[in-house]
Amino acid sequence: MRYVKVEEYLSLMGKSTSIWWRAFLSIAYGSGLRRNEILHLTWKDIDFESRSIKVTAKKGTDDILEWEPKNRKNRIVPMSDESTRLLADIQVKAQEGHPYVFISPERLSRIKHRRGIRNWNSTSETVNNLNRDFNVFRRRAGVHKCTLHDLRRSAITNWAGQLPIQVVQQHTGHSDISTTRKYYLAVRPEDVVSANKVLNDILAKKQDD
Repeated sequence: MRYVKVEEYLSLMGKSTSIWWRAFLSIAYGSGLRRNEILHLTWKDIDFESRSIKVTAKKGTDDILEWEPKNRKNRIVPMSDESTRLLADIQVKAQEGHPYVFISPERLSRIKHRRGIRNWNSTSETVNNLNRDFNVFRRRAGVHKCTLHDLRRSAITNWAGQLPIQVVQQHTGHSDISTTRKYYLAVRPEDVVSANKVLNDILAKKQDD
């Protein structure tokens, strides 16, 4: 399991190639969303006032791709001030009436065409070359090998340092809290320091007694 430190995240943000990528990374690292959860976000899912994001199933229409979250679990997750600013900047430049945040009008048009000729299914790539492009500027940022999913894991670890485990589980969308504990809670360097401090404080108190 790879924990992406805040310093590494900032390096990634500094070397990302567009506001699209900065917003994507910010939501992955700050809100702990899965890759496809981010890609399927529509503007209706973004609540700028409450600084929150709704992860909800989508019914297929002419302009909306049918999609369902993993575990079929809708949820609301927090959105950082950074993500809020980036999404607001994207919305200002967005094509009026276009529903998606991260799927461009051109890409949606191609998907609709493929859907019309029955050359589209749930395993098709919503956005092409996502991992390739991420790895290009990851290397440019000098960040050791990690994946987009590692950003989600790191967000969950960061939450776990401040929030009760049941709240973390709700934000992650895990149906089983043991999944949250087993696969997503990495030990950070600062956790080791904190653990050492606990022991030192206990020993110091014992010696004073």
